[in-house]
Amino acid sequence: MNEARKPLLIVEDDPALQKQMQWAFDKYETVVANDRESAIAQLRRYEPAVVTMDLGLPPHPDDPTEGLQLLDEIHAMAPDTKVIVLTGQNDQQNALKAIALGAHDFCPKPFDPAFLTWTIDQAFRVHDLQEENRRLLTAQNAPEMSGIITRDPEMLRICRTIEKLAPTSATVLILGESGTGKELLARALHDLSPRRGLRFVAINCAAIPENLLESELFGYEKGAFTGAAKQTLGKIETAHRGTLFLDEIGDLPISLQAKLLRFLQERVIERVGGRQEIPVDVRIVCATHQVLKDHIVAGRFREDLYYRLAEIVVDIPPLRFRKGDAVLLAHGFVRKFAAEQRRSSMTLGADALNVIEAYEWPGNVRELENVLKRAVIMADSSMITGADIGIAPGSGTADMLNLRQVRDEAERTAVLRVLSRANGNLSKAAEMLGISRPTLYDLMHRFGLK
Repeated sequence: MNEARKPLLIVEDDPALQKQMQWAFDKYETVVANDRESAIAQLRRYEPAVVTMDLGLPPHPDDPTEGLQLLDEIHAMAPDTKVIVLTGQNDQQNALKAIALGAHDFCPKPFDPAFLTWTIDQAFRVHDLQEENRRLLTAQNAPEMSGIITRDPEMLRICRTIEKLAPTSATVLILGESGTGKELLARALHDLSPRRGLRFVAINCAAIPENLLESELFGYEKGAFTGAAKQTLGKIETAHRGTLFLDEIGDLPISLQAKLLRFLQERVIERVGGRQEIPVDVRIVCATHQVLKDHIVAGRFREDLYYRLAEIVVDIPPLRFRKGDAVLLAHGFVRKFAAEQRRSSMTLGADALNVIEAYEWPGNVRELENVLKRAVIMADSSMITGADIGIAPGSGTADMLNLRQVRDEAERTAVLRVLSRANGNLSKAAEMLGISRPTLYDLMHRFGLK
């Protein structure tokens, strides 16, 4: 469908009148339905802002009952959709009944193309104004991103990216090593989106055997295979109008990639053992720790599927590249686990902080979380020591020869480390650095730290 033009659904059973209306309203991308069932299917697939419909529909075109029932269903499924009802010249009673059921306006048949075009244009304008008001209200009342603890500039940039992407319907591919927090960002995309009141459904493509994954994703009909005792919805259908998170998408079997690609293109599914096309409205978020472009070269991942999934790519840096975040996260985990274990006032000792800073954390945030949970449980006192952390520190940094770069990097690293150690206390951080608070503010501003 041409994305440059807005979809307009025309519900009309007369083929000649359908063609006339398509020609008259060619400024829009016209979608046609000739009965109630096909109209509902087109409504779910294209989500048009405006619908024109004749009240007289098959199987009883001379009776408005079918049209009024369709109007009622449209209002229940998509209350913001503007429905313009076409009625006979002397059918004012049914026109008023349609308005009472939620129709936006009505127009007598035979219609004047210029007048009906003006009516449709007005309906689109009203819909656009309502959407803009909703966006403004959402922006004012939108929940802030929660669950992400960072002071690293690159991670802060990623958080701002997630906040920008959340209100859209773009398919997002999240890359990053295991344990960096890919599912956390996927949940943030959902929680900050207009879909936040609906379901967030996650499935790990690497954790389910290939012979079960298709039915898990697409569902199955009763009798589709041995043991299929009843009709079962798949994860995609379960997530209708919500968000579907496909974790470890790089492990999706090649046999299922074509079926997933068809869904992404058509936004319809067929259950295993079924023949009916089922429209599904769902936002897709994927994640993987693998390099998908290498998989494409090796023939293990379809290139066309990759470009469907990678409309927007978010690449999470590993914890070892996020200066100061390991200690910052450690403080947060200690508070969390101390509260869970009912061990009050637990803190990290200087030797524990040194170990946390020096270690490279190959398992990233997940490894840090597990280590801190164990340390909180096993520590003999309220002060967690390096021995309680129980890991050997790593070492090694890249050489830097430019003196200005060396100085800037050293200052930035020192500020990040001290801010993390001071746990957000700027007075204490300035004292540890041996500078005034205004100087610390200047350094934070210079390095883009918050």
